[in-house]
Amino acid sequence: MNAIVALDVSLPDSGRVEVGDDTLMPRARALDGHGDSVAATIVWARLDTTIRVLDSLTGATVGLIGGQTGRLQARVGNLRSNPLTLTVQAPLDSITAAGPLRSTVTVSAPDSLSDSLQVQAYATPGSNALNLKSRRIVFTAAVYPGGTTTDTLVPRDTIRTTSGGLAVVQVRYTGGSRPDSIVITATARHHDGSIVPGSPITFVVGFLP
Repeated sequence: MNAIVALDVSLPDSGRVEVGDDTLMPRARALDGHGDSVAATIVWARLDTTIRVLDSLTGATVGLIGGQTGRLQARVGNLRSNPLTLTVQAPLDSITAAGPLRSTVTVSAPDSLSDSLQVQAYATPGSNALNLKSRRIVFTAAVYPGGTTTDTLVPRDTIRTTSGGLAVVQVRYTGGSRPDSIVITATARHHDGSIVPGSPITFVVGFLP
């Protein structure tokens, strides 16, 4: 069997794990001197107490302390990987609108852009979350009445929150028939797919000539 000279390790979802029922599964391969995968028993261990390894052979890991980072390392015998850094996120408690739920767009204006539609995310009380950065808020738009209207969400339809938990989008009318309104819903989910309370938040953007 070819000698193992390196471990190729990586984390899904940029290494984010939410305190609670969320489980992160790291990936690892043992490599020989040619860079080819070699069968081997890979063992995972934590380097920090902010995380816990549930299964040392699969690397299944949970977060313990929100707002912190934790390092994870794989090994085969005495060969160890570079540490992988996980971001431990406190579970979201809820989301709310951080501004008006209704706004208007004047289609004839040079830039047919709505006011900011703002969503505020909150961490679970007592979770000691000092940083709410990179929580995913998904915005979807529905045009009423349906027709040839084209629109876009600016900067995009999926927004990562700021460190303070704020996510902001705007609606831009780009062409076609003028709608009466566009209804935008904002939804946040936990890492296990369950809906964060307060979701969906509904915004209505009306359109004027």
